[in-house]
Amino acid sequence: MILLMLLAQTTPVAPIVKGTALPPPGSEEAQVMAPVEALLRAIETSDRAAALAATLPEGTITATRAGPDGTPQRRTLRWAEWAAELTPEAGPVVERQGTPAIEIDDNVAMVWAPYTVTVSGKPVQCGYNLFNVVRGAAGWKVLNVSYSARTEGCAP
Repeated sequence: MILLMLLAQTTPVAPIVKGTALPPPGSEEAQVMAPVEALLRAIETSDRAAALAATLPEGTITATRAGPDGTPQRRTLRWAEWAAELTPEAGPVVERQGTPAIEIDDNVAMVWAPYTVTVSGKPVQCGYNLFNVVRGAAGWKVLNVSYSARTEGCAP
């Protein structure tokens, strides 16, 4: 009888099929995106302190790309190492991110979005960003980022 009652229960809100759509708009999604957007602005301005403020020190950033011979290459750095290498480019840097897919479960979130980086208006890199964002006492922070990096086929 209990099993029948459990099977008959309905969810008041239709569940979101993972990876197929954005969650319903709300403040939690905006809170998750705040450190992601802060990190992207820090990259554009080469602001090391702002980049470190948006991230957790134990986290990493991983770049993946194809080498000259087509073999996969990967480079992973802790945030402090990465921030130390953050230097101004020869012109204005803009990282334009497409519409993100955001998944949240309790204190962990994932943000997946296409991106294009331009320097002085010229596309120099594109691919997809995957942000792992976690909530702690200080709110949401970026723990890890993995991204693909291509230099061909990037639209401005």
